[in-house]
Amino acid sequence: MFMGEGVEWGLHCCVVLTWLEDRAPIPTARLAQLFDLPPEYLKKRLQPLVRAGVLESTPGARGGYRLGTAPERVTLMDVVAAVEGRVEAFRCTEIRQRGAGTTAVAADFAEPCGISAAMRRAELAWRRELAGQTVADLVAGTPRAARDRTRRYYDRLGG
Repeated sequence: MFMGEGVEWGLHCCVVLTWLEDRAPIPTARLAQLFDLPPEYLKKRLQPLVRAGVLESTPGARGGYRLGTAPERVTLMDVVAAVEGRVEAFRCTEIRQRGAGTTAVAADFAEPCGISAAMRRAELAWRRELAGQTVADLVAGTPRAARDRTRRYYDRLGG
């Protein structure tokens, strides 16, 4: 499965918004400057996270973004699902039942094929892994120097 860069931007923004929680809401323009992105581009990437409740958006001159809930409650899977949707990566179409040489009866296909079962197990494993990690875990695993550097840079921007 290929995940778009919106997932990466979403996760990075969640981490930064956690670091800047005491300065929230963080204006779109300032958040975009932190990542050297056009504000409209970043805004489009963050809209699905707002719709999912991962982020909150406050309109107006003093508006911006903040986490919609505590970082301990936002899982990586929440961000992936918000940005990419909850569609399964592998969809079995039962191609084993097609073809000129197939003379099997319905009972031959009562059980899922090994390919479908293996792909489903793999997908469940990565979804469980992402659901078991939170934004707080990402923040805890990030060097304090990165947080401090981001906070100083944001303050220099006039945040």
